[in-house]
Amino acid sequence: MATLTNEEQIATAIYTVNRHAKTALDNKPLYSLKKQAIDKMLTENKAKKVGLHFVRNPKNSQQQSSVLIQCADYYFHVIPMKEDFKKLPHLGHLDDTYRNPIRKMNLKVAKQLLVDYIGPQPIIKQPTKKTTPYTSQFSSPQKWYEQNRKSYFDR
Repeated sequence: MATLTNEEQIATAIYTVNRHAKTALDNKPLYSLKKQAIDKMLTENKAKKVGLHFVRNPKNSQQQSSVLIQCADYYFHVIPMKEDFKKLPHLGHLDDTYRNPIRKMNLKVAKQLLVDYIGPQPIIKQPTKKTTPYTSQFSSPQKWYEQNRKSYFDR
């Protein structure tokens, strides 16, 4: 197997993350990683925006478009920005005959490669479940019963 350049490795990692995101239960972190990596490749001129494609299954039955991006020998779709509609040509419907090259990469390796590439990101802390005095006091029936016992014979 031939060695891949840095751009090809990153593109393969994006492909792997994108492929897994399509079937993952919680796909937001994977799609976020894909978007950040593609954005960085675009700013470094390692990827380019080719044009706009119609989305195959649009939400609410309204016609939507996505931006086609070329990274090495891979093509990806991302959500367009307002200026993309003004600057990029519309390519019409997707070409069903074209497929990205298939290269195998472990998801863990792909995620680590992309995290190393995009650099450290601020950690967004998940909100913790707050307990109110009421919920902590009566979280179990046993606690409620013990606290509201009237006499010794209520045992």
